[in-house]
Amino acid sequence: MHFFLLQANDVNNAANYLPIALQLIFAIGLIATIIIGSDYLGPKRKTSDKLQNFESGIEIKGNARQPMAIKYFLVAILFVLFDVEVIFFYPYAVNFRELGWSGFGAVVIFVALFITGLIYIFKKGALKWEE
Repeated sequence: MHFFLLQANDVNNAANYLPIALQLIFAIGLIATIIIGSDYLGPKRKTSDKLQNFESGIEIKGNARQPMAIKYFLVAILFVLFDVEVIFFYPYAVNFRELGWSGFGAVVIFVALFITGLIYIFKKGALKWEE
């Protein structure tokens, strides 16, 4: 009932944000306390085994700086690119009735650009692995 008695200019003032500020301060303080407490109270046994890099249980072999085929990175980037393209279809799918034919035309142009890019990638041989 009290909410309905408030005027429009009293609804959004700085005092309403005090609980949020207190919660943020408490959360940051708790995180800092836990991190500092675990550093002071935790065990500190530095052995050669603990200081060695951990590679998911696999023994380290050779240098990590050896050259690697660019094809792996190219495929990963292309996957991300075409995966993000699919994300842009969601807003269209939700609002396709409101967008009408102009929205449909925009989506057709969007898809045409990506298909053009895919054809370019195939013609350049970016996805050929026989080398």
